[in-house]
Amino acid sequence: MGSITDFFGDIKTLLKAATLKPLDPDTKMSVGLMVQNNAAAFPDDLALICEDEFVTWKELNERSNRVALYLKKNGIEKGDCISLVMQNRIEFLVTLIGIVKLGAIAGLINTNLSKVPLVHCINLIESKKCIFGEEQVAALDAVIDELSLAEGNDYFYVQDTGTSGCPSWALVLDSCDTSIDCFNRPETEQVQCAETAYYVFTSGTTGLPKAAIVSHKRSMPMGQASADFIQRLTRRDRLYNCLPLYHATGLNMGWQSTVHTGASMVIRRKLSVTAFWDDIRKYECTSFVYIGEFIRYLMSRPEQSNDADNPIVKSVGNGLRPDIWMDFKKRFNIPRIGEFYGASEGNSGFVNIFNKDCTVGMGVAPMVLATYDVANDEVVRDENGRCIPVEPGEPGLLLIEITEKTQFEGYTSEAATNKKISENVLLEGDRYFNTGDLLKQIDVGFSFGLKHYQFVDRVGDTFRWKGENVSTNEVGEILNTYPDIHMSNIYGVEIPGTNGRAGMAALILRQGLSTSDDLDLADLSQHLTDNLPSYARPVFLRLLREQPTTTTMKLLKSELREQAYHLDQTDDEILAMKPGESVYTPLDREFYNLILAQKTGY
Repeated sequence: MGSITDFFGDIKTLLKAATLKPLDPDTKMSVGLMVQNNAAAFPDDLALICEDEFVTWKELNERSNRVALYLKKNGIEKGDCISLVMQNRIEFLVTLIGIVKLGAIAGLINTNLSKVPLVHCINLIESKKCIFGEEQVAALDAVIDELSLAEGNDYFYVQDTGTSGCPSWALVLDSCDTSIDCFNRPETEQVQCAETAYYVFTSGTTGLPKAAIVSHKRSMPMGQASADFIQRLTRRDRLYNCLPLYHATGLNMGWQSTVHTGASMVIRRKLSVTAFWDDIRKYECTSFVYIGEFIRYLMSRPEQSNDADNPIVKSVGNGLRPDIWMDFKKRFNIPRIGEFYGASEGNSGFVNIFNKDCTVGMGVAPMVLATYDVANDEVVRDENGRCIPVEPGEPGLLLIEITEKTQFEGYTSEAATNKKISENVLLEGDRYFNTGDLLKQIDVGFSFGLKHYQFVDRVGDTFRWKGENVSTNEVGEILNTYPDIHMSNIYGVEIPGTNGRAGMAALILRQGLSTSDDLDLADLSQHLTDNLPSYARPVFLRLLREQPTTTTMKLLKSELREQAYHLDQTDDEILAMKPGESVYTPLDREFYNLILAQKTGY
């Protein structure tokens, strides 16, 4: 049971949340202006720490001003989009802030992408320029002929280690170049909060990634919710962030929460299980931002005598499994786990402001948990064509009403936007954002009469693996281009002891081929490595004699999901990509038993 201090803190937070008003779209306020205001209010406070680099709010603001002026001189204007391809480091945020200070849009590209998906993302958002880190030179060099950008003019190189140098087709962008004016840009104070700040890419059900529109008036409240309601962050806190900053969790719930409060943030390029707690202690971090997948990694490390001896008092993130929640909280002595739920493109979400265990908290917008037929992948409607709300405790498809206060900003594609909207859900003419997720109401004890919810699973043609959303259509399109494959059917399957679902592909080979002996498995494996990020590559392949389909030729997945890779449920040949290997090999009984025993390292 929480303390009296926690109780009154809950009341204060609840009152503050209840009195919040949505930002007027015409308000001249933006992420860039918030950084500028922090630099004026507490210039010498640390804003960012990364590796051996320490940057104050004043320095962060000045460096981003140089980026803004550089871009301005190179033809960038308000509303233009610039692709940003860079690993987690200070220059990522310096560059991002510089972009939005001009009223331009930062297209945040997943650094795991290469070839087809990378080209797709940069071209989709009609990038005027591309800013990339030295560490991404090889990925861009491999696709430069397929991008609609001019060599020697539209590519800006940002140094990292300095070992490879700037390629001939790019110009150097240096935020520390003192020959560039570092004063505040007049454009920054004219940016309205309704204007687009970022494009965040999300894998959906329509193939390659979609670009979700994120305005300043969405990004800033997400940071405020994370700071004020979930973490209860103050200016004196320090947040540890090893999540990719091209994703909404790391960017909006992590970094943006420190912008809101003036706290400092430690950036790490990616999670290191062995270094995580050492970093936390070294930099005296009081909070961290997480996804459930890396919590599992932390828990998989052998227990240390000093696990509970750390300065963390709060955290914020999503995807922490209820079955390891309490063990994690106890082992590392973490008083506040601020779980939330929300989609990058969603119009609202859930926040655990009362620090209740094993819950994503309460919804902050009108919503419905609708009855969903998982086997047939469809919403159940009654005789009047209306959705049927589930009973308390039963899982249902989360639909969030689209209102003036909970607008759905959608994607750059109007067709993709419309596909995520459900109409006539409860009443004629109503409109809801279809999250594609199953949630259920749970009992958390006393919580001021407010309902709390728990995430259950994803539905449809998207599953989650290694903390990333995977589009089955995207994977299928890549597999179907391989000459020896006639048709593929992609779905997610559970592996004991892991979060989410691992990718599995049921394959029909071209005529004349029937077994793995007929395939060049090394070549097929390389094809997937070249064209898909690691988290999207199927872990299992199943060679079918024919693909099960409906009468309308829609690929059936429910039976395939249930049978998964279980050797006793099919006579079909199954291949596996084993941890640490680069080529698919037949799944034998010995390795299958290791999977069930959670001894494979997946």
